[in-house]
Amino acid sequence: MRPLALALLCSHLVAIATGAAAFAQSRSPRGSLTPRMTCAEAMALVKGERDVVIGTGGVPERFVSGPGQCAGSEIAELRFVPTRDNPQCPIGYHCREPGFEEWNW
Repeated sequence: MRPLALALLCSHLVAIATGAAAFAQSRSPRGSLTPRMTCAEAMALVKGERDVVIGTGGVPERFVSGPGQCAGSEIAELRFVPTRDNPQCPIGYHCREPGFEEWNW
């Protein structure tokens, strides 16, 4: 392989690795849990970030601000989580793959 081509390949691989690390950091769970937040704070967090992983008291979950944030094959479901002032706060949407019975054949 030519030195210039090798240098370009290495620089692209470094750029890809750096981007993947930044993406992984942006997708890491938030330190705050929804039970410690008010409903308005939790809703504002999801709306502001548009795509965020936060704890709800159990396993951290991914929440999105709208159905357009889900992949084309996913279904967006409105999620309700417990917050400090509301046991059923409509925080945002959860993306999931549809079950077999949900496909429109």
